[in-house]
This record gives sequence, structure tokens and C-alpha cells, in this order.
Amino acid sequence: MADDFSQSLTPPVSPFAADSLCELTPAQPPCFSCSETKDDPTGALSTEGYASRGSLKRLVLQLDPAPAEYETDTVEIFGFPWVTETALIESTKALFGLFRQKVYRLESLVQSSSHDFVQAGNLHYEAEQLRQQCISFLQFVKVSLHRYVDPPSTLGACPSHPYEELEAQFPSALLEELFGITLLIGRLKDLPANVQSALTIQNQGKIFPPSWHLLHLHFDIHWSVLEILHLLGHKMQGQVVYAHQFVNLTGENLTDASLFEEHLCNLLCDLTGLAIGKYSKVRPTETLSSHPYLCSCTKELWVLLMHLLEYRSKVLHTQSFWSYMNLLLGSLVSGKPAAEQFSGLPTNCKDPLGFTWWLVTHLAMLGQYSQNGMIQNEKHLDSNWAFAEVLLKLTCNPKSCRAEEHLRMHVHCCLSLCLLWGPSTSAVSTLWEYYSKNLSASFTVPWLGISGLVTLCKTPLALLSQARGCCSLSPLYSPEHTQLYCSANSFHIFLRVLALCLAQDGAGGVPQRQIKGRIYSKFSSRKMQELSETGLNNFLLLFLVVAHQVELEDVASRASELLGLLPSNCLPGHRTLVWRGHLSLILLFQERSLDVGAQASWLASSFNETAKEFYNKTTEVSRKLALWGPLGSYLDGVSEVFETSTSLSLSEEKLLNEGFNWLLPACRQSELNSALGFLQIVLAQLRRVHQRSVQSAPTLAWAPTTSNVVKERHLAVAAALWAHFFPFLRSIGLSQTPPAQLADAAAGFTLLALDLPSSAPQDLQPNPVQSIMQCFGWDDMIHPVLVTRYLSHLLQNSELVSSLSSAGAALGSAHGSSVRAWFRCVLQQHLCKNPDGCDSRTARAVEEHLCELTRLVLRLPEVDSLLQRAGLKPPASRLEPASALEMFIKAVGCVYSGLQALSERSAMVTRALNYIGDILKYIKPLLVSKNQEGLQLAYRAVGCIVKHWSPLLATSKAQQLLFRIVDGLLLPNHLTQQDKALKESLPLYLQGLSVASSVCQSQGTHLKQQLRSVTSRYLDHFLPASPSMGVIANHPVLLSACEARSTTQGAALRRTILEVLCESFLRFKGYAPTPRLAPVLMFLLELLRRNSDSDPVLLTLPLPSLLRCVMLINEPQVKKMSIDAVQLVVERCAAASREGPCEQMITVLRSFVEENEGAYDRQIYSVLETVAVLDSSVVQALIPDLSLSLRNTEHKRGLGKNIALRNAYKKLLSLLGERGQAELDTLEMD
Repeated sequence: MADDFSQSLTPPVSPFAADSLCELTPAQPPCFSCSETKDDPTGALSTEGYASRGSLKRLVLQLDPAPAEYETDTVEIFGFPWVTETALIESTKALFGLFRQKVYRLESLVQSSSHDFVQAGNLHYEAEQLRQQCISFLQFVKVSLHRYVDPPSTLGACPSHPYEELEAQFPSALLEELFGITLLIGRLKDLPANVQSALTIQNQGKIFPPSWHLLHLHFDIHWSVLEILHLLGHKMQGQVVYAHQFVNLTGENLTDASLFEEHLCNLLCDLTGLAIGKYSKVRPTETLSSHPYLCSCTKELWVLLMHLLEYRSKVLHTQSFWSYMNLLLGSLVSGKPAAEQFSGLPTNCKDPLGFTWWLVTHLAMLGQYSQNGMIQNEKHLDSNWAFAEVLLKLTCNPKSCRAEEHLRMHVHCCLSLCLLWGPSTSAVSTLWEYYSKNLSASFTVPWLGISGLVTLCKTPLALLSQARGCCSLSPLYSPEHTQLYCSANSFHIFLRVLALCLAQDGAGGVPQRQIKGRIYSKFSSRKMQELSETGLNNFLLLFLVVAHQVELEDVASRASELLGLLPSNCLPGHRTLVWRGHLSLILLFQERSLDVGAQASWLASSFNETAKEFYNKTTEVSRKLALWGPLGSYLDGVSEVFETSTSLSLSEEKLLNEGFNWLLPACRQSELNSALGFLQIVLAQLRRVHQRSVQSAPTLAWAPTTSNVVKERHLAVAAALWAHFFPFLRSIGLSQTPPAQLADAAAGFTLLALDLPSSAPQDLQPNPVQSIMQCFGWDDMIHPVLVTRYLSHLLQNSELVSSLSSAGAALGSAHGSSVRAWFRCVLQQHLCKNPDGCDSRTARAVEEHLCELTRLVLRLPEVDSLLQRAGLKPPASRLEPASALEMFIKAVGCVYSGLQALSERSAMVTRALNYIGDILKYIKPLLVSKNQEGLQLAYRAVGCIVKHWSPLLATSKAQQLLFRIVDGLLLPNHLTQQDKALKESLPLYLQGLSVASSVCQSQGTHLKQQLRSVTSRYLDHFLPASPSMGVIANHPVLLSACEARSTTQGAALRRTILEVLCESFLRFKGYAPTPRLAPVLMFLLELLRRNSDSDPVLLTLPLPSLLRCVMLINEPQVKKMSIDAVQLVVERCAAASREGPCEQMITVLRSFVEENEGAYDRQIYSVLETVAVLDSSVVQALIPDLSLSLRNTEHKRGLGKNIALRNAYKKLLSLLGERGQAELDTLEMD
């Protein structure tokens, strides 16, 4: 049997266990401690405290205060052993005497505090030990009272044992000792300043001064006295305990209940006094973030008192916590003397009402703490709305004229109470009674700066968002709620209270009807007309909040009725707000998928009247400026309505009414930009919603009907846009200063016509897209800034480009029209620059959009096909518009040259002419402008066309254009500022004209004559007065004729140039040379040198004139250039005639001799000597002719032989070899 109870099976607390196992360290009793507690409003209380350790819960559940402690027969208290069960009853006075000694000792340590670290540490540990001894004793008292004190015996029973007598006297003795303790420690408010200052110690370390320990011991004693008195009352089962000795000595009654009441009231009063001291340092902005607890211990003490008093109220039917606080704070806010039990309450509170709101709010927050010291969402403390409503009435008392900074704080506290206790209809009514009389107040706090100023919402969406913010409350402890004082005025906070109250009941509930009725009853016609702009804004916000929370249609209808009470000629600012409010309601209707027709119709009517007044010519400018406020606000608001709509099927089209017919023509530039921006938003949203509805159309059986209804609504919106906006856009399309956003709006209409072609007006059918593009993109009268921006929008839309491709055949190539528009814009881009040539804003815009348009045009299927067929590829990098234009022109020319079929060539001519349009009309403004860049671009572009399209231009379809180019650009009556531009591009024209004249069948002769005229004119125009190689080398006619390798086309042009030179610049008039002979010869020589022609017919064209110059001109420079030119011609002809003398040379020389014989015989021989040195064979062929000419000359003279002439001839013959020598012998025989 003994083996069955061996030590190995005995639990540690068993009496069989070894002594070492029973030596357990007793747990420290709970106490107030804030050494490791963070200042967190939602954090748990101290883990060492009475709530977290379960002491509070055991107290209210009447459980053992320390079930695991004091289980041994003896207990050590204050260093002495005592019998556990009898110590308190037998030695009451001794134990409490020792307790007082420990308190005295701790108080003496406070006086000997030191800053020396070592001594401070010693003092800390001694003070901590003293406090722990006192706390342990108080815990022992509670345990002994619970375990060892029996309920009172039957009345009249006499004690049978001395201990029983002590037991009977113990309650009275304990009461007297507790009373003595309260006298010993006094009240918290009476603590010395050096002890109270321990409340503000922020040190989170482990060493504290004795004052900190003494202060927290006071907290422990105050709470423990209440605990012990509560336990004593419970043990006495309702029997009153009297302090007999005290009664006998003083004659005053002292009972357990009276001591509990007195001590409780003193503690509540002192805690409130401490909070008053802290409130003096709290700013209104810190109302919720700054709590009334000097440390977490005072916070826990408040929690303990709440739960204890709530328990006693429910079980013992005593006063509740709020009853005590209402009595205490009621005297404070009323200014009356405090009740007798609350004596000692400070009277120096700077703002009693604000303090009371602050304290009540924070105490209500403490009501969320459970008996375990944890924050829980459930309510542990009953509401106190009766007292809060008294405070509200004081706050809203009109006689007090309370400032906004106080009002805001009070309403903020009221909102917090609503979140804690649930809303109160009575509180809302009290607040509304105040705000209904002060709707027009500014509710500003000056010292808050910008955040304290009144700001009106600028858009309906912002107004609705503000209303939503009032309806969507932030959690109680969130930063948004805590900082609400800075972000919202008191009226806005009231609206949050109102929204919370309206949301507490279902739709149509009694509280809702009561509140709505009270709100509606406060507005009359006079009241509405007295509202300022701020008041009207507050009115709108109020009704939006109510509408958001209850029946929208009813509230919106009532709001419309009240707004209708405003006079029709109200101030523009009021009108702006009225419209904004209606639009906010429309947004709310949209949000709930309700039709907005009624609201929109009223608003449209008002807008129409205002727009008419704005349009009226008799309206003053200042009045128009004022009217633009509501009109511009209407545009912003309606755009928000459309942007936020997901279906546009709720009668939104009624907002797009005939008022815009009046508004748009009366707008100035800035106002028109706003209107066009609004139009773009509406167009884009309509297209977006329509495309989404088409893509997401369901396939159910009922889907077609629904889809058709939605489409009808979209068509209605589109019809309103076409009717009220498009005619105005078309009317300003031809303006020379179109607003930039006109292009965007026009593009929006074009894409709308693409999506909903049936919605377009009848005059744009059957191809509305192309009709609109003709109006805004293809018309030659439209300003380039509009065209470039418009087409840049459209050509990047692949769907539209594809539709143009499919419709192109029927419309004469829509792509071609786009190319023509681009062509014109490239040519006219410089017209947008300032007169001094610098870029203007318009010019920069054209340049930017033209680069984008260039990129898009080159990607058009028609253009891309031409480039590919021509073997040209645009560079990957950005291509300048002018360069792209040249590349395109070249591509068209290449493609045409490669065509063989006559029908294809004819079609290509038509396409090409369509591409360039009336190009001379496009560049006409440039010809009279002073912008050299524009002139150069125009001449070069047309020059490229003439050169690369020369075969095309020679056709019968294009001849007239070529003739117009020659007459208008190359042969005008006057050349003023085109010199530079013409000089750079003239080679292109000459080369192209030369080719055209050679291939033209019907007008070839005329074209050749035109070419000769152009050549002659500009050869003379750019020829210097004196020979200058620098000028001659860059002569445009010379440059046009120069080739690295000789070609047939180049030779034809050089032939024309040589013919013009000989006929107009090298023809002698008698003996007199032509003017500027030297520059002409220099030009001729340079022309011959730069080309490698070998055709004798071409080379000998200038030879007669050159021979005449050599014969007649003696000026050294002219002589030398003439001989050099003759030499070049002779040598090239000789090189070309490999089989004998050059017959062409012989013919020219024979003609030269025949023309000059008899007049210049000796000079002829001299010239021929020069030729003979170069090529004797051609002169040898002339010997018979020369000899015959000599004899004819002598015969005509009739004087016999002319010795001088024969000598000159013999000199020539001596240079001619054997044939010359033979002729010499013949002459000797004469």
C-alpha cells in the first residue's frame, strides 16, 4: 500500500513531496505599473495590472482574489511569520500599524532622492521592496476577507470563544483601519508636487525614483480600499458595518457604505481634477489624439472604476458610473457649486464645456475595455446620451455664440459618441436646430491657416464625393477620424452624425421620416433667398447626404422644389451652385441606374435661358464674364456626368440641348477652348460606351431587345451632338485662326460617324465619314494647323483607314485626298510663321503635327505601295516632311516611268494630279510673302515635280499644269524676292522641261520654245557683269547641264543652252562684240569643260562664234578664252573622228571662210593657223577652197597678185604638211 503512494507519483504540491519541491516562489500580486506600457489608445492595459491579471474579473464574480496563494499554514508579512488563517483577525491593529510604518518609510525615501546613479539605484530597489510589501499585505487582506471571514451570525447570539468575539468585532475594526488608511494617504489632489510630478516621467527604463513608487502605491491603496470595502459589503450580506470606536469617539456615523461612497467620490473628483490639469495643454486639433490620462495607470484606474460601479449598479442597484460622472460634471458645466461629496473639484478649468465633452468622449472609449483589460468592439459601458444631449444643448445655445473652433470640437466628440453608443435622433435634432439657423456661416477657424478656410467644391463630382465622404465614416481610432478637426468643419462633421443616424434604420423608418420632416420644415422661400453662396453649398451638401442615405427620388424632388424658390435672376454664383447641385443629384441617379430625365430637363431649361442671355448682343461684357461662371461650371459638370456613366442610357442626352446653339457662337477664344474640350469628352465617352456595349452584347433571347434600347439611347445622344455642335464646327472650319481643339472635336465627330453612321445628318449621307473629312481635312481652304492635327488623329485609326481603302474607288481615292491635304500642308507650313521668319506658336504646332501626319501618310496602303514599287523605303528615324515630299514625288515618277499599258499610264496621271491638287494655288501666298524658307520649299517642290514627272507632265492631261508652272514660276513679269529660291531649284526645272519637250507629242515645239525662253532669261539674269569664276561655276543654267556621265537627255539640254548662247549672247552686230562677252565665254568654256560630250554636231555649235571672236577680238582675256574654247572643240572633234578629218569641222570652217572672204582674208588665215596647229587635217581639206578664194579676191581687185595676202596664205600652207607644200609650189607657178 505504501508503495502505491511513492514520491515518484506524488504531485509537487502533495504533502508527500520533497521539501525542495514545495519551495515555490509566490507570484507577485497585481499592481499599477506603466513602466512598460505603450501609449496606444487601442492597446491592452498593463500585463501586471488588476484587469490583465484577472483581479477585476474575480472581484465581480465573487471569486478568490488569489486562488493559488497563501495556501500554507503560515505566511510572512512585513518580515514576520503569521498564522495564515487567524493573522488578520487576531492582529488587525498590529498588521495595519506595520503597513503604516512601511508607507512612512517610503515617504521618507522620497525626501532623500538623489541624482547619483548608484544611490538612485539603491533607493529604487528599496522603494520597490517597500511597495511590494504593502501591495502583498493588501492582497492578503482581500484573500483573508474572502476565505476566513464568515457572514454575520444570527442576531442575539453571544460569542462562545474569544476568537469568535474577535471575529465579530473584525468588520468594525477593519472599517476603522481602512478609514485610517484613507486619512493616512489623503487624496490624490493633495499629494506633494514632487510626488505628482512622477506622473509625467517618460523614462521607460528599470530604475524609478521613490516618488514614482509612492505615487503608484497610492493608486494601489485607493483601488484596494474600494475592493476591500466591496468585499466586506458582500461578506456582510447587506448588513451595515459601523466603525464603533470611531462613532464612540466622534459621535459621527461611519459605515462601510459611507466610506465606500466618500472614497469613490473623492477618487473620481481627483481623477477629474488631474484631467482638468492636462486639458489646459490640449489643443482643439488634439481632442481625440490627446487623452485625459496622465499615465496608463490612471487609465486603468478609470476602467476599474467603470466596471466595478456598473456591476454594483446592476447587482446592488446603486448609482452607475455615468450617474456619478453626470453629477460631478454637471456642476462643472453649469457653473454651480459642486455637490458635497465632490468637494475639492478644481474651479480653474479654462473651458468647462469643452473639457466635459473631451472627458466624456474618452471615458466612453474606455467603455470598450473588457474586464480583462482588452479593447473589444462590444459595448461594456451603457450609453450616456441623456447627459450628452444636455451638453449639445449648451453647445448649440444661440446665446453663447460659440466660436467654430469650440463648436467643431464638440460636434467631433458627438460624432465619436455616435460611433461608440449608436446614433441619437434627439442629438441630430438638436444639432440641426442650430445649423438650420446658421447655414450661411463660414465655419472657419482662422488659426488653422489654409486648412481652416471655407472651400466650395468646384465640380459636381467633388460635391458628391464630399457627400459620400460624410456618409462613409472612418473607424473611431483611425487617423482620418482623429484628424477630422483639421479636415472638416463642424457642419461637415454634423453631416456625418446625420448620415450615421439615417443609416441606423431601414428605408422609411420612423427616425428617417422624423429627421427628413425636420429638415424639410426649416426651408421656406424666404429662407432659400437669404442663403449666401456658402449657405447654398451647405444646403446642397445636406440634401446630397440625405439623398445618399434614404429615398433618392423623394429627396431630389424636394431639393428641386426648394431650389426652384430661388429667383430666376439670382446671382451667377448662386446659379453655378444650383446647377452643380442638380448635376450631383444626376450623378447619384446614375450611380443607382435611375433615369435622369426629370432632373436633366429642368437643368437644360435653365441652361438654355442663361445661354441666350450670354449670346444676346445687348448683354454687357461684364455680365457676360459673370455668366461664364455658371456656363463653364455646367460644361465641367455635364462632362463628369458623361465620364462617369457606364451606359449613357438614362436620358443624359437632355443635357445636350439647344442652349449650345446660343453658347458656342458667343464664346471667346478661351471659352471656346473649354467648350470644345467638353465636346471631345462627350464624344469620346459616347464612342467608348457604344463600342463596349457592342462588344459585350449578350447572346440571350432577350438580348436583342436590350441591345436595341441601348443603341437607341446612344443614337439619341449622337443626334443631340450632331444637332447642337456640328453646325458650329463646320461654320468655323474655314477660319484663318481656328482653335486648335477644333481639329480634335472634328476628329471625334468623324469617328462617331464611323461607329454610328446612321446618326449623322442627312446632308452628310451616304458617306458621312468622307463628307466630314472633306469639310475638315481635304478642303483646300482649311488652315494647315487644323488639317495636320485633324488628319493626325484620324489616320492613326486603323479601322478608319481600312474603311477609306474600301470606299476609295467610289470616291476617287480617299487616300489620295489625304495625300493632297498633306502635300498642301507641307508646302504651306511656313505661312504660319511670324513676318520676321521666327516660329510662332501656330507654326510650332503645325510642325509638330505635320511630322506625325507625314509618318502616317507614308504608312497609308496606297502610298506604301508606291514607295515599294519605286524601290524607296522611308528611314526608320524621323523623316522631315520636305524630304518625305521629295521622296514621294520621286516614287510617283518612277512608278509612272515603269508603266507600259496606256490605260495604266493614264490612270497614274490622274492619280498624280489628284495628289498635288492645284499646287500653284497652294504656293501663291508664298510667292508674295517674305519668308525665304517657304519660297525655297515651294520652288524646290514644284521643281522636283517638273523633273521627276516630266514624262507625266508632257501628257495631254497634265500639259496645262506644266505651262502654268512655266508661266507662273519661271517666266513671271517680275522677279523680286524669288532669286535665291529660283537659283537653287532652276536646274530641276530646266532638266524636267528638256525631257518634257523631247517626249511631248502635241505641244513639243511650244515646250521647246518655252525651254529656250527660260534658258535665255536666266542665263542672262544670273550672268555676272564681269568674268568671275566663283559666280559662273554656280550659275544655275550651268549646273543644270552638268553631268558626270553624258546622257541623251543631258546632251539635249546642253544643245538648247548652246543654241541660246550662240543666238543671244555670241552674235556679233557688225564689228561690235556682244555685251558681257567675257562672262559668256567663261560660261561656255566651263560648260564644255564640265561635260564629256563627243558629238561633233553638238560641239561645233558654238564654233563659228568662237572663230569670229578669235578673229576680231584682241582683248587678251577674251582672246585666250576664245582660243581655249576653240582648242577644246577641235580636240574633241578630232578625237571623235577616228577615220579622217571631222566633216562637221570642215563644214563649219568652210562656212567661216566663205562668210569672211574679201573682208577679213588675212585674219582668216591667222584663225586657221590656230586651228591647223590643233588639227591640220581639217584645214588641209580646205586648201582648194582657200586657194580659189585667194584668186577670186585678186581677180576682183584687178591689181594682179596681192603679195601681202599671198604671204599670209603661204604661212598657213607651211603648217599644212605635204599638201600645203604642194599648194605652195602651185602658187609659185602662178
